Amino acid sequence: MRIGGLASGMDIDQLVKDLMKAERMPLDKLYQKKQLLEWQRDDYREMNKLLSELDTFIFDGIYRQSTFTKQTVTSSNEAAVSVKNISSTSRLTSTIKVTQLAENAYMYGSAAVGNANFDPTQTLASQASNLNANPGYTLPSGSATIRIKAIQSDGSMPSDWTEIQFDPNVDSLNALINKINNSQAGVVAFYDSQTGTVSLTAKNTGDAEGSAEIVIDDTADKFLIDVLHLSKDSDIAAGASLGRVGKNAVFTINGLPTSRSTNVFQINGYEYTLKQTTASEVTITSSIDVDTIFNSIKAFVDKYNEVIDKINAELKEARYRDYPPLTDEQKEAMTEKQIELWEEKARSGMLRNDSILSSGLNKMRMDLYTKVEGSNITSGFSQLAEIGITTSPNYLDGGKLIIDETKLRQKIQENPDAIYRLFNNDSKNYSEKGIARRLRDTIKDTIGKIEKKAGKTLWANQQFAIGRDLNEINNQIDRFEDRLKQIEDRYWQQFTAMEKAIQRLNEQSMYLMNAFGGGK
Repeated sequence: MRIGGLASGMDIDQLVKDLMKAERMPLDKLYQKKQLLEWQRDDYREMNKLLSELDTFIFDGIYRQSTFTKQTVTSSNEAAVSVKNISSTSRLTSTIKVTQLAENAYMYGSAAVGNANFDPTQTLASQASNLNANPGYTLPSGSATIRIKAIQSDGSMPSDWTEIQFDPNVDSLNALINKINNSQAGVVAFYDSQTGTVSLTAKNTGDAEGSAEIVIDDTADKFLIDVLHLSKDSDIAAGASLGRVGKNAVFTINGLPTSRSTNVFQINGYEYTLKQTTASEVTITSSIDVDTIFNSIKAFVDKYNEVIDKINAELKEARYRDYPPLTDEQKEAMTEKQIELWEEKARSGMLRNDSILSSGLNKMRMDLYTKVEGSNITSGFSQLAEIGITTSPNYLDGGKLIIDETKLRQKIQENPDAIYRLFNNDSKNYSEKGIARRLRDTIKDTIGKIEKKAGKTLWANQQFAIGRDLNEINNQIDRFEDRLKQIEDRYWQQFTAMEKAIQRLNEQSMYLMNAFGGGK
């Protein structure tokens, strides 16, 4: 704590503050330079965010073949058979007659699990006296294993058993059923409290071709057989009228008799769903879904235009050098609105005429307009202009794309697969690489250059150029602040010396006055 001016009567504290204002001016410039670099870093990262969004938009849209295989599939009997296109690029015309639907195998217990007092929520050990177990079966005293296997989705039986551990001292019947359902056994179990019986149903439909679709291992613990009264397998259960065997879907498609283990299957890129048997043939036809494909391409064009519009705005944004970043002291003398308006101009033009962004935009334009060559590129589908996408004639638009809707729809109707190859033809040669692939390469390269300049949120400053500049400025600020402390201490020492001199002068003056007064 410093107190000055007792001898001189001067406001030493204010004098030092005023002197330090002049000394702090270089430091304020360092803070302003730091703020400008931080704004520039943030604006770069915002541009990278835009480019990353465009890259993701391309990947999720025109980069996917499924975007260009959209078709409208019509069934003459949707209640019996429905079809949708998954990956086919060809149109479909077929007939199908369904003679049998695929069914799950199931089995259920031949007797109730327990008597009227049985509680499926209590541990099996506590309910031992209420169980209707087959003669000779005794609940295990500790952990035991049951083993099950069931038909798989491809219609075959697994070679290995699924083992399920249970402990009668810990698990209730409900807990055991949950373990079965959550296992990889391929069955769904449930307990019917009305009848007191348990049922097992195969998760997958189909006929396992000579094998039962659900099999219980009777060499492991026989709890399922001797307590739940299930059969050894679903074939035996069906023969005893305690279940049924699985069935394949049987149908004739385009005159060819065939079958599948499920009611949902794919043929030549189309997914068929059988819902009921039919007395006559169902006709399936498909047509190109022009609207969906067109909307996907239009969405890409709109996103591209949005991104380059924002980047061009950054490149052209005016730079107001007469509006440096405000210091804390300057902000204290201004209203919030004044601060907002000032900083709007101060941070304007951080990326004006930036070479990285300018180069990236020019490369993207070249990617779009350069002809795609190659033996698998269809004539009339090698450039965007040939499918109805051109550049705006207004140079102020900065290379925005314009769609001729009529021409693009016509080209989609003509050959959607050729448009897919125009965008996505794969090649190491630039001239043969599809437009979407070129764009993604350019975006990735531009993002990489910006990251070297401005880094990412989680990067340390030392990992990118602006960050290293910020580190250097921070070091300069630290050194300058240490110097300012020394200067401030020097000023106080000088004023303190002045105060002491004035004090001594005052003392001498009083002494002389007293001496002269005493002489009278």
